[in-house]
Amino acid sequence: MIKGFKEFVLRGNVIDLAVGVVIGAAFTAVVNALVKGLITPFIGAIVKVPDFSKLYFTINDSQFLYGEFINSLVSFLLIAAVIYFFVVVPVNALLAKTKKTDQTVPTTKKCPECLSEIPLAATRCAHCTSTLI
Repeated sequence: MIKGFKEFVLRGNVIDLAVGVVIGAAFTAVVNALVKGLITPFIGAIVKVPDFSKLYFTINDSQFLYGEFINSLVSFLLIAAVIYFFVVVPVNALLAKTKKTDQTVPTTKKCPECLSEIPLAATRCAHCTSTLI
């Protein structure tokens, strides 16, 4: 039983997943700091309401904190925009530059008579013996 667990843990996929989770958590902290420290105050300076958490309404002595929802929604949209513009777009551009295009030079052509594949330099088809121009 311990041997099976050891094989499972030492498989490459589990270690890759663990590394991805740790890096994802660190990256989340960076993105959250960027959004909360720079982008949200910038938007707050423009809109003049940097924090919506104090907004609520009351029904039968129950407070509904819709301001917290607005803060979470704005934060989500800002984080999604930051990830898209600062991660997805640059990575896609990098992948497009490094993507290998399949531009191999053809080495064969089709015979106009029998449509079989023949070498480019051939002057006569090996299949139907027709003369090629």
